[in-house]
Amino acid sequence: MKPLLTTVAATVIVLFARAVTAVRAIWPEQGLPARPCIYFANHSSHGDFVLIWAVLPPRRRQQTRPVAGAEYWLKSRLTRFIGRDVFNAVLIARERDQRTQNPIEQMAEAIDAGSSLILFPEGTRNQTDAPVLPFKSGIFHLIAARPETEIVPVWINNLNRVMPKGEFVPIPLICTVTFGDPLRITPDEDKDAFLERLKIALLVLSPRRTGGGE
Repeated sequence: MKPLLTTVAATVIVLFARAVTAVRAIWPEQGLPARPCIYFANHSSHGDFVLIWAVLPPRRRQQTRPVAGAEYWLKSRLTRFIGRDVFNAVLIARERDQRTQNPIEQMAEAIDAGSSLILFPEGTRNQTDAPVLPFKSGIFHLIAARPETEIVPVWINNLNRVMPKGEFVPIPLICTVTFGDPLRITPDEDKDAFLERLKIALLVLSPRRTGGGE
């Protein structure tokens, strides 16, 4: 059971995220996987994983761990508490010479322990006009190690406009978090084909592709 302070902090973060963004979740018809899965999303803001985490049903939220950079979340006592205790993030050292464990093994162990993960295959925030950046290969290697795990595309819309780069006061806009149908890797599917299929599944959820406005 989580300590009271951790539980209170998690509740405050969820309520704040919902109040600032008026976030609305859009669920797939078949619902979310019953077993641990990987949510992969577009990445344009520091708040992306918070929004996904906040819209998940409480029980699923408790079982879901964002994958994040250790350098950022361990840099101070406050960020360490939020990242490690509140979000229970899988903290990955970005610099190879600072790693004591293989990142794929870290994530696979979290799945084996019954946790779902939140990943951003682009690897960094997209500050370009392109819908998404090229996907890194990490998600392929993780799924190759745990091929039974389902992968759920998630499109986050409008969060980058709520908190534009360089601004400190949120701009009121309704954000949506759209969850797609779960996917699995197919037998003998190679890396390039797999990443392209994930990219297409993600872009299909974008309002720009479906004809909706922003």
